Amino acid sequence: MRRLLFPNPYPLSPKKGFTLVEIMLVVVIIAALAAMIMPRLAGRSEQANKARARAEISSNMGLALKLYELDNGNYPTTEQGLEALMTKSATSPVPQNWNGPYLEKKPIDPWGKPYQYKCPGVHSKMGFDLFSVGKDGQEGTEDDVTNWE
Repeated sequence: MRRLLFPNPYPLSPKKGFTLVEIMLVVVIIAALAAMIMPRLAGRSEQANKARARAEISSNMGLALKLYELDNGNYPTTEQGLEALMTKSATSPVPQNWNGPYLEKKPIDPWGKPYQYKCPGVHSKMGFDLFSVGKDGQEGTEDDVTNWE
């Protein structure tokens, strides 16, 4: 009678589940796949950092510098730097129609270094050179991200 009212939730049947060998085989397969994929993903973060730096140079800071130039008739000088986009510069030439701030804070590249700005520019046709020294922190190396290439 008891058996009819309370059936056994674990009937006697062959045990279901995976053996240790099967689990280890799956782990080995996953590890092999990860070993093949990881080298391909390793370089992606550096590509993403360069793409972010390019976007910041061409969009955010490039637009801010253009707005500054439209308001004041010239770009900030090298001495005034990118700080002139956040606070009105007191150094010559003093901006007469400063309508900033054009940027909220001083831009930092994806590698944690400040962007470099030179005006008048040597390389760019825009009138100013704006660039990141890249991962190595050295100006003029192949990992630099610039507004002239």
